[in-house]
Amino acid sequence: MRKILGAAGLAALALALSACASSASSSASSAASAPAAGASNAASSAPASSAPASAAPASASATSALKMTTINGTAIVTNASGKTLYWFVPDTSTTSNCTGSCATYWPPVLGPVSAGSGVTGTLGVITRAGGTMQATYDGHPLYTYAGDSGPGQAKGNGLNVSGGVWWEMTVSGVKPATSTSSNTSGNTSGGMSGNSGGGTSTGGGGYGY
Repeated sequence: MRKILGAAGLAALALALSACASSASSSASSAASAPAAGASNAASSAPASSAPASAAPASASATSALKMTTINGTAIVTNASGKTLYWFVPDTSTTSNCTGSCATYWPPVLGPVSAGSGVTGTLGVITRAGGTMQATYDGHPLYTYAGDSGPGQAKGNGLNVSGGVWWEMTVSGVKPATSTSSNTSGNTSGGMSGNSGGGTSTGGGGYGY
């Protein structure tokens, strides 16, 4: 009778130990798989990148390209907005002599620039006194004129102000003939009047400075 009970007791003990081992193995397996599941959930919940497909800045060449426009029968160099460009007789190929208040009325064209359709001259840059780069055309530093309110105007052409004469920049690179100027009549006298009197020049439609 003791042998039978002993055998039954051993069998029960073996079953209990087996059950405990199985339970411990299951718990360990669950604990090991938990971090992986958490990591997977975290990865799936991470927000998608909001960066645009193309993050590179657009080319600035379109806004710095010079153009050719015909004004009163003369092929004139303009900026990308169509405003007439000018050169100043006292300038050299390496130096701008329009500084201070002069540059307020005749804003320098910042360089470098590129050549659009019809622009055949040689483009370059100089360094202004303040360190900024100014565009040149056939060796002439370029400017716009505050008196031109929009494209197709050349009110600064032929003005003798700020210490010298201003000419529209022709595509050919030479000074335009007097008869082709859109602002020839009274330009020189008007500019000089503006200089000496300190007021608005008459006849030329320009500023006195």
